Amino acid sequence: MKKLSILLTQKYRPLSVVAVLDVFQTVNDYYREAGSKPFFEIRVVTIDEKAQPDVFLGTYTPVPLRQAPQSDLILIPAFLSGDIPAYVKENAAFLPWLQQQHRQGAEVGSFCTGAFLLAASGLLDHKRATTHVTATHDLASAFPLIKVQPQAVVTDDQGIYTSGGATSTFHLLLHLIEKYCQRPIAVRIAKTFAIDMDRGKQSYFADWMPSRQHQDELVSEAQLRMEHRYRDRVTVEEVIRDLPVSRRNFIRRFKIATGVTPIEYLQRIRVEAAKKLLEQKQENITGVMMHAGYEDAKAFRQVFRKIVGLTPKEYREKYAG
Repeated sequence: MKKLSILLTQKYRPLSVVAVLDVFQTVNDYYREAGSKPFFEIRVVTIDEKAQPDVFLGTYTPVPLRQAPQSDLILIPAFLSGDIPAYVKENAAFLPWLQQQHRQGAEVGSFCTGAFLLAASGLLDHKRATTHVTATHDLASAFPLIKVQPQAVVTDDQGIYTSGGATSTFHLLLHLIEKYCQRPIAVRIAKTFAIDMDRGKQSYFADWMPSRQHQDELVSEAQLRMEHRYRDRVTVEEVIRDLPVSRRNFIRRFKIATGVTPIEYLQRIRVEAAKKLLEQKQENITGVMMHAGYEDAKAFRQVFRKIVGLTPKEYREKYAG
């Protein structure tokens, strides 16, 4: 029987914990139905010595961290929305325990923004990882040794696992169940919970927001010009025409301030505008392309697919009302 520990972190997202418990309980039910013992011994672990079981935990009584035995697999739930760095500090007591458990053979996984706690343990250093698509930049900035994969739904790197945001939780759960229990059980879980097993990217869930967290006033001015003039097919040279900066130096400063090149920034602005029009279904795709600042249908389709993970037609079919 595999020993599974689910962390009840401070500021955990209840839905994240419920999803994990529900799926692994269902796996155990399958084994019982087949006349076998449950595959997983499930426990929830907390740093709060006085923690009382929440209603949704059912029969699970939280185990204090100091009493938690060795695990085969440890899973870290998503955090609530808010100050993630502060939440990581609140949960610092978990970090040495995670390191020790891993040294003794435990595999460790995180869901969504739980990746920040896993990252703080050092177990993600030099490994591939993902998190909620809107938090990947913050993860990469806070933990530069991690190989952040913004579009990945799930990562698996030497027994350390991460998932993207929200429903990506289920894709990591399927991955783990297939690894531990073989594919037929994973397929059965996918059917029971109506999970799409072949989703490979989370980029089409993202609403991109321009980065303003910098102090470079020249870059801020350039950003405003791009955002106001993207429909005019404005070029980088036109953006900086009367700004006191060379093209080469501007590109360098822009990338440092925003994390992307000026060309990528313009592409993302245009794609976001196109996504909103596609969702409204008021324009045909050619009209959407023109409104977004593109004249070449092939170029528009290629850029859109690169950033979003779907073609404009596929995106409209998926999200148009």
